[in-house]
Amino acid sequence: MADKHRVRFEPVGVEIEVDEDQNILRAAAEQGVMLMHGCKEGQCGSCKSFILDGDDVEHDRYSTFALPDFEKEDGFTLLCRAHAYEDLTIELLNYDEEMIRSGLPIQEAVVEVVANDNVTHDMRHLVVRLVEPGELKFFPGQYVDFTIPGTEESRSFSMANTSSREGGLLEFVIKVYPDGRFSEFLDTQVAVGDRLDITGPFGVFTLRDAPDTELIFVGGGAGMAPILSLLRCMAERGIDRKATYYYGARTRRDLCFDEELRELEQTLPNFRYVPALSEPDDDDWDGEVGLITDVVRQREQNLSGVHGYVCGPPPMVEAALELLPELGIAEDAIFYDKFTTTGDPED
Repeated sequence: MADKHRVRFEPVGVEIEVDEDQNILRAAAEQGVMLMHGCKEGQCGSCKSFILDGDDVEHDRYSTFALPDFEKEDGFTLLCRAHAYEDLTIELLNYDEEMIRSGLPIQEAVVEVVANDNVTHDMRHLVVRLVEPGELKFFPGQYVDFTIPGTEESRSFSMANTSSREGGLLEFVIKVYPDGRFSEFLDTQVAVGDRLDITGPFGVFTLRDAPDTELIFVGGGAGMAPILSLLRCMAERGIDRKATYYYGARTRRDLCFDEELRELEQTLPNFRYVPALSEPDDDDWDGEVGLITDVVRQREQNLSGVHGYVCGPPPMVEAALELLPELGIAEDAIFYDKFTTTGDPED
């Protein structure tokens, strides 16, 4: 058994125990400490932190775009890649103290497929039922990892439902990519009754408690899932904050959950759904036209004091992360999930 070491996070004063064969982010998640993170693969830099005390740290493979060599030499680290070989004190650079202390310990679970239906021409609506255990607590907006059968690999997908759904059901919206390791398996092999292994919950794409703060959601593709989870949560709890959901698609056939989102406009009087097509393919479309970030720029002038939530394909997320601060949203008030794929990212 590997040795264990204490890791203390400042300035929040939270301590965890970390096995040498675990990365620090994973160890924190298992102990219910919800640290900021994104890809969990050393690619995005969301979990970048600074080592205040201790230096016996080794890293799994990571991108030098996320952690350049000069930053590593200065003491910076990626928590999703870092293994502690002595006690450490780490300064969190990007954190939400309320979220850190409200984390849920991750669980391993077995689920059974209830439905695997097309929701667009290239996205699936996967519904599974928890078998063992029969319940998984999570915050709306979080995700789980699905193990790819026959491998040690996993892929992350956000829940589209809220934790209140009866019968232990979990919903996912998953884009099918050519040669995608999990999505091709989902497209060609997964059938009702099959059992899959999941681990979670993960993620900090959750609704912050700020009742008077306006919300801007920007999404595309399978980024529909976590935002739909947040909107469903708002409807269930009667959270009628002023909110706008900008959703970008290529053509009309790439839109999904339109009817439900229009119904949410009636349930939540201060909510507006704004879909946009970048390549409208019929003359009947009377909605917004263009890239979704261009539409946001045209319709919004001053977003000072607003909270922004962004989820979807990496190019869209990158564009939104540049745009929203220009429109006045503070960088620490922008929360995002950036989806990646192992297949051909044609959309």
